[in-house]
Parts: sequence; C-alpha cells; structure tokens
Amino acid sequence: MQLIDIGVNLTHPSLARDARALLERAQAAGVRQMVLTGTNLDDSEKALLVAEQLDESGLLLFSTAGVHPHEASDWNSDSQRTLRALLGETRVRAVGECGLDFNRDFSPRPQQEKALEEQLALAAELGKPVFLHERDADERLLAIVRQFRDQLSAAVVHCFTGEKRALYGYLDLDLHIGITGWICDERRGTHLHALVRDIPRGRLMLESDAPYLLPRSLRPKPKHGHNEPAFLTEVLREVAVHRGESPEELARHTTACARAFFGLPTID
Repeated sequence: MQLIDIGVNLTHPSLARDARALLERAQAAGVRQMVLTGTNLDDSEKALLVAEQLDESGLLLFSTAGVHPHEASDWNSDSQRTLRALLGETRVRAVGECGLDFNRDFSPRPQQEKALEEQLALAAELGKPVFLHERDADERLLAIVRQFRDQLSAAVVHCFTGEKRALYGYLDLDLHIGITGWICDERRGTHLHALVRDIPRGRLMLESDAPYLLPRSLRPKPKHGHNEPAFLTEVLREVAVHRGESPEELARHTTACARAFFGLPTID
C-alpha cells in the first residue's frame, strides 16, 4: 500500500532536526512520496533545498512555493519575480500555500486578496496547480478563484475543515480537497465524517500537515506530541471508515489522485 502526503511542513524546526529518521518512519508506514509546503518565499526556498538534499533520486520529495495569507503583507513585485523563478524548479510542483485567512487576519484582507490574485495569475500563466489555504473565507475564496478557474490546471483546498456549503462550492468549481487529522478530532472535526462521503474519487487527497494536527485518535500517542507523515495512516483509517471503503481502496485512489494532480512519478 502506497500513500502520498500532499502537505508536510518539513522545514519546521520540530521536523527538520530529525528529518532523515522521520522520512524512514514514513517510508516504513507506506508514505512513499511527500510534497513539502512552502508558506513564504524563504520557506519555499528551504523546502526545495530540503527535498533536494534528502532525496537524491528525485522520486520521493517535492515541494510547493508561495506566500501564505498570513504573510501577504510582505507581497510585492519582487515577491512575484522570486516566486516565478522558484516555480521554474523541477521539484516545485504547485503554487502555494496561498489563499485567504479571515479567521486570524494576520494580514489585512485587501492585501490577502491581492497576493492571492497575483499568485493565481502566475499559476495560470505557468500551468501549475494551486495549493490553497482557507479559513472563514470560503465565499471570497470562491469568488476570486472562479475568475481564474478556466485558466488554472487544477487547485486543491488543503486541510479542508469547512461546512457543507463550502465543500459543495469547491466541488462545483471542480477543485480538489485535502483532508487532514482534523477529521480525527472529536471536539471539532466530527462534521467531516458525513462530508467526506460526498467528495468524489479523483478529487480527494490526504495530508498530515505535520507537525500540526496530530490525529487525536492516534494510539499510542507520541511522546514528542507533534505530527509526522508516518501518522497519515491514521487519517487514512478514519476517512476510510466514514466513506465506507477499505483502507487499501482509499489509499489506491487518493494516491492516484495526488500523483496526477502534482505530476509525480510512479515508484515501485
């Protein structure tokens, strides 16, 4: 059984200091390929460098490059030039993490929207898929993405935590959906149990979002307390239960979906 983790924050200090051992544990758990998330330009450069350093084969580790809405205040014309250069790198497979976050509002909303629109335009120009972030902003995100949708190759709403209205809006735009350990959280994620059944095959992908969102249903819990790609099997188990699929069946179609979305090589 092969899994692909489409969202790993491997540049985070809690993961970076033990990265090789972490990757070995992931491989042992069946998580064969990973996409490392870039959340700002420096982090995107680091994610690319880490992928190159830890995977000489060029088959296992890939990355995204973009500017998260929290960092949108820093977006400018130089950002666009730097991002364009990063997106020319072979291992960089998507634009993002970009989007809107009206929950924390770390950057003013007009600046979030401007940074998102310019990154979507770049993705459309370069033919790259988009790795989207959204919190409490589904209506605005839908309105903005809709303007670009015909020119975009594909887009995934990563770490989907929203309600039915948001999910159906994204699916109506033919977007992909990423599910994390949020679905394993009995305090705030149970609404996803019914919703994951409505995500069609070919639109669903799995991600750890490590080191965040440690699945609360995981037993035994790790002493270090942070999430890692090896624990994606717990997300697989939980999603499979609520979709009425076997873990093997779910692994097959979510892995095929992720491989097609990011253009990843097939591996033995």
